[in-house]
Amino acid sequence: MIEVVLLAIALAMDAFAVAIGLGAKSQSQKYSYVLRLAIYAALYFGIAQGLMPLIGYLLGAALLGWLAAAAPLIGGIILIVLGGKMLYEVFSGDDGEERSDDGVGARGCASRESSDSAIVSNNLDGYINHKTLFTLAIATSIDAMAAGFTLNLLALNAWLACLIIAVVTAVFGLFGVYLGWYSGTWLEDKAEALGGVVLITIGMKVMFFG
Repeated sequence: MIEVVLLAIALAMDAFAVAIGLGAKSQSQKYSYVLRLAIYAALYFGIAQGLMPLIGYLLGAALLGWLAAAAPLIGGIILIVLGGKMLYEVFSGDDGEERSDDGVGARGCASRESSDSAIVSNNLDGYINHKTLFTLAIATSIDAMAAGFTLNLLALNAWLACLIIAVVTAVFGLFGVYLGWYSGTWLEDKAEALGGVVLITIGMKVMFFG
């Protein structure tokens, strides 16, 4: 169970970082708007993050018979690569960081043009709509589909695991918006870095300790 909770937290960090960006972008908005945004972010991010690993789990289950001997190695590599990708995005984005006019930190589009933070920084003007939230929810949950394969290696009901992932992500999405609204974007990179380290740790555990 602890592995699934840690996996859920790690996968939620990307959505958490984006939610912080959404909140920071909405610092000029009223509390009622931020409350609605936080609820919508929780729903969009939570549902997407719960469905994507389920898809990965089902696809992985179909292949597990062929890959049984190599499954721990493959699952570990997937998690390590995903964790490494999160860390790479954090550190490669440092040099391209920019400051917006109101003093709120935002990643430059040059460093991560197709990233979730670039969408938050450059494609939102005042109000955040459902199309943007849907796009961000899908973008932040793609990695979770690959991570879903590793659920075949954990001694836990995959449906329950995906529910836990969805709930954890929803909670992080909700509070992420408020954190961004209150404090700006300074926690974004820290959240992603933490998620990357946790994924790498779980991947090492799956590969070498079963």
